[in-house]
Amino acid sequence: MGRPEPLVQQLKHLMKKKEVEIEELCKTHYEEFIRAVDELRASWSTPKSLKAISPVIISGCRRICIQVLELFIKCNKHLSQAQFYLALKAADLIEKNYLQNIPVNKVEIVIEKAFPMIKDHIEKKVTAHFNDWLVHIRSSAKDIGQTAIGQAASARQRDEEMLERQRKAEEMNMAGMDFMYQLEVDEVAEEPVLKFDLTPLHRSYDIHTCLGLQEQFCDYYYKNRSMQLTSDLQIPSSQAFIESHQTYLSQIAGYFIVEDRVLRTSGGLFSDEQVETTWEQTAAKVAPVLDKQFALMNSATHLLLVKDYITLLGATLRQHGYDVSLILEVLDKSREKYHDLLVEECRQQIESIISNDTCDQMMMKKDSEYDSNILAFHLLSSDTMPAFPYIAPFSSMVPDSCRIVRSFIKGSVEYLSYGLNPNFYDVVRKHLDNLLIDVLNEVVLNKVHNTGLGESQVMQLAANISYLERACDFFLQYAAQLCGIPVRSVDWPRSGLTAKAILKTSRDEAYLALLTLTLLSKGQQILPVDALYKVGSGALEHISSSIVAAFLSDSVKRFNANAVIVINNDLKMLENFADERFQTTGLSEVYRDGSFRGCLVEARQLINLLSSSQPENFMNPVIRQKNYNALDYKKVGIICDKFKDTADSIFGSISNRNTKTNSRKKSMDMLKKRLKDFN
Repeated sequence: MGRPEPLVQQLKHLMKKKEVEIEELCKTHYEEFIRAVDELRASWSTPKSLKAISPVIISGCRRICIQVLELFIKCNKHLSQAQFYLALKAADLIEKNYLQNIPVNKVEIVIEKAFPMIKDHIEKKVTAHFNDWLVHIRSSAKDIGQTAIGQAASARQRDEEMLERQRKAEEMNMAGMDFMYQLEVDEVAEEPVLKFDLTPLHRSYDIHTCLGLQEQFCDYYYKNRSMQLTSDLQIPSSQAFIESHQTYLSQIAGYFIVEDRVLRTSGGLFSDEQVETTWEQTAAKVAPVLDKQFALMNSATHLLLVKDYITLLGATLRQHGYDVSLILEVLDKSREKYHDLLVEECRQQIESIISNDTCDQMMMKKDSEYDSNILAFHLLSSDTMPAFPYIAPFSSMVPDSCRIVRSFIKGSVEYLSYGLNPNFYDVVRKHLDNLLIDVLNEVVLNKVHNTGLGESQVMQLAANISYLERACDFFLQYAAQLCGIPVRSVDWPRSGLTAKAILKTSRDEAYLALLTLTLLSKGQQILPVDALYKVGSGALEHISSSIVAAFLSDSVKRFNANAVIVINNDLKMLENFADERFQTTGLSEVYRDGSFRGCLVEARQLINLLSSSQPENFMNPVIRQKNYNALDYKKVGIICDKFKDTADSIFGSISNRNTKTNSRKKSMDMLKKRLKDFN
């Protein structure tokens, strides 16, 4: 401490005190000294020389023995106080500096015999202390792991909050509001360093190194820690994995956090390669265990809970330099199963909601109800609060279904986030589309086709489907928000939901179902004008699409001109019906520029093309724009390939002599060829 003088004075005082103790010790063992002097006398032949030299020899012998015994007293004191390193240093000093100079053989022999005993005693004591530490560190591993995983969870929460603030700032800036996002550094507190005591390990390692047993200790450490790890990797059979997974995973995390700290502080106890190998072997054992446990689970909630803890384990161990990709791959393997379970849970909820829905319009009595049922899902274009009580244009199945879909999106994002693939928005969108198409749309259609429904209920269902279709935009934006991508990116045409178009088709089916229950004239008494127009136009558009779909169907391998003639007759009747209803219902006065006949335009243009004497004119841009603008190239190509205008017989060959028929056939063949080249 920079004050040597007081220390020297204390040491001198201590030496005087110890000299007295040593003299007393020497008096106790004076007989041994006498025998030693006798041995010395026998080694001199001249009494005078002996007489003259004896005082000097006795004085030197006394001095050396006092020094040796003093060191042994210090060594013994260090041993009693468990200061094994100091005890070894004292013994080493005696062995190197005094052992060869002790003039008394018996004293030398006693001292030589003491060294192995001292070292053996120290080795046993240190090993016992180290074994106690092994037990302690294993029992502490779970707490160490849980603390570290908790810190990872807190860090993740801070990151999510920061990203959310940043996202809101970007949205406000996009909306034209001046808002500057700034990271509040002062609010970000560092997690406390994990504390656990490695002193017994370091002491034991150092002592064994001093004893020349470094390699033996390294093997002992590795063997015992490996046995502990093997035991840690055993899943308890007395508990379900959902109950024991946190203990199991935190124990593993704690083990490897300790190993990482030991590697960085022990100075050569083991190598990086050894730690990496141990972790790789462990990951290879843990991954199939997790695979099996995921396979046994039948609850999406349970899978999500375990997945969340695994991702936190991954984040924790990654911070300590471990490669956790093998563990995280388990989550990707179970992704489909999780979504299957989640979809099934949502199906049960949606079926219950829709089957119990009375198709009565919702009444809202306060702004909180309006906010949670309409504004929350962007179901109406205006955000202005209406007067209360307010009658919504849809029934309760719409917001209730939206809540289920929203929870599905949240669950999907929670499972896919923090995995191997950071760009998982497209995966979320795919699963969302599947839910809307295979579950929501299917359940709604089942309700539509329920024969027990009346006209007003089917009308309300048709309106409900329209609002569910509108909610698709909200679902997509919500998914983008949770995935942390700019909301503006979901406006791209290619990033939309297929379900939106499917729901639109289902709405048309509801209109068609409505036609089977009532005439348009009766609907005029029930429906407002715009709804009546949608019902009629939707039904006729559906018929038109169905006619085209019939030609496209895989079950129709070929057709001829006779089939076209028959369908043309049916279509003419439908067109006449459409004109008559458009007039008699009064719609012609409101929609002066529209008509029901126009809803059949795709089917009409297709029949006209198939009946044309020069179908190849379809490839003429001017003619196509004028006469066939509702037709799609690809659809026309498929349908024309099936069109066989001549019979495959000798009579068909004879009939081909008809010039007009031959000309039309050549024109159709030319159209087929040009369509193939175009496609």
